[in-house]
Amino acid sequence: MPTARLESPPRTHAPTATASAPRSFATRLAAPLALAALAPLLACGGGDAEDESGSGAIKVGAIFDLTGPTSDVGTFYADGIRGYVEWLNQNGGLDGQGRQIELLAQDYGYKVDQAEQLYSQFVGEGAVAFMGWGTGDTEALRGRIAEDEIPFMSASYSHVLGNPEEAPFNFLSGTSYTHQFQIVLDWMLAAAQEAGEPAPTRIAVMHNASPFGLSPIEQGGRDYATSLGLQLDAIEMPRGATDFTAELTRIKNAGIRHVVFQNTSGPVAVVLRGAQSLGLDLDFACLNWCSNAVLTELAGDAAEGVLGSILYAPPGEGVTGLDDAAAFLESQGSSIEEKGLLFGQGWWTMGLLAEGMRRALAASTDNSIDGDDIRRALETFDDFETGGVTAPVSFSPTDHRGMKGMRIFEVQEGRWTPRSGLLTATD
Repeated sequence: MPTARLESPPRTHAPTATASAPRSFATRLAAPLALAALAPLLACGGGDAEDESGSGAIKVGAIFDLTGPTSDVGTFYADGIRGYVEWLNQNGGLDGQGRQIELLAQDYGYKVDQAEQLYSQFVGEGAVAFMGWGTGDTEALRGRIAEDEIPFMSASYSHVLGNPEEAPFNFLSGTSYTHQFQIVLDWMLAAAQEAGEPAPTRIAVMHNASPFGLSPIEQGGRDYATSLGLQLDAIEMPRGATDFTAELTRIKNAGIRHVVFQNTSGPVAVVLRGAQSLGLDLDFACLNWCSNAVLTELAGDAAEGVLGSILYAPPGEGVTGLDDAAAFLESQGSSIEEKGLLFGQGWWTMGLLAEGMRRALAASTDNSIDGDDIRRALETFDDFETGGVTAPVSFSPTDHRGMKGMRIFEVQEGRWTPRSGLLTATD
C-alpha cells in the first residue's frame, strides 16, 4: 500500500499567497451557464475546415458538466479545455505549421447514459482521443475505450483508471483520489504530533453520493486508514441537500474531530456554514474538487482553516506554466485570477493530451495518427514539466497514474495559502 512521504513538515504559520480578488462566483458562472443552454445545438471546434498545411484537423471528443450537480466546478474546467484548444490553434497548432485540433464537445449534465451516447457519437464522427469528466461515466466507458483504442483523460482521478491492466487507454492527469487521501491522512497525523495533540483515532469522510465520492474509500483508502490505526466513517452527502445538520450531529455524537471531503465545492460550502452555525470545532480537509476559490467564495469565513489537496497551482503562485493561459485570457478581456485554479486544471489537462498528440505526429511517417499512436506517445512521458503547475508527469506502459504528488494548502484570511512543499505517495 502506498505511503506518503512528507517532504515538508506542517507549519503553524505560512506566508499568504498573493492573488487578485476574484469576481463573485455567481458572476463568473453566469456566462458558462448561458452557453450551456446552447450546448445541445453546438459543438466546439473548427468544423470541417482544413488547416493551413492541407491536412485535416485532428478530432478530440469532450463531455462537460455545465448544468449538472458538479457544474459548480465543471464550468471553469471546461473553459480551460476550450481555451487551450483555441490558444493552440491560434499559435501554430500541434505541429507549429497549422495542424489544428477540432474539439467535439457538449454538456452531458453528469448523466452516465448521456456520456455514453456522446462518446459513441463523437467517436463515430472521427474523434481519436477523448476528454471526459466524471468517475461514474469514465469507469462505465473504460471497456469501450479500450476496445476502440481511444486515449481518454478525464477529470476523474479514480485510482483504478491509472492501471493499464484494468484500463489500458485511460490516463490520470492528476494525483489519484486514493493517493490524495493517503497524503491527507499522513498530514493530519503529523500535524497532531507536531502540535502535541492526541493523534486522531477516527476520521469521517463526507462524500458525494456517486462512484466519484466512494472512490478514495473503496480503492485503498479504508485499508490505508486501518493500517494507520484509524477508524473510517463514510458519510454520504445526498445530492441537492441544503442542510447537513443530521450528518454533522452524527459526527459530533461519534466524537469525531477530523473530516475529509470528497465532493465538489458547493455542497461542501453548505456543510462548512452549517458547522459554523452549530458551533462545532472540527478539522476539515478537502480532496482536490473542493480545494479551489469556488469554496472560499461560497463558504466565506466558514472556510477558514480548511486544508486542501492542491494538484494544480492556483493563480498567484508565480509559476511560469500559467503564463500562456494568463496571456490568452487577457486577450479575451478576462484574467487568470478571475478564472482561477480550475481553468488552469482544464488548460493543462488538455495540454497533456495535446503533447501526446504532438509527439505522435512527430513520429508519424505519413502525417496521420490514431488512438494507439497517441497512447504510445503518452507512455513516453518521463518527468514531463508543466512549468510548476503540477508535479512532473510520467506515464509508462505499466503505470498511467501520471502524478504522485500534491501540496497541502490552508484557507487563511479567505485565500488558499501553501502549507507544504511537494508531498508524494509511492507504491
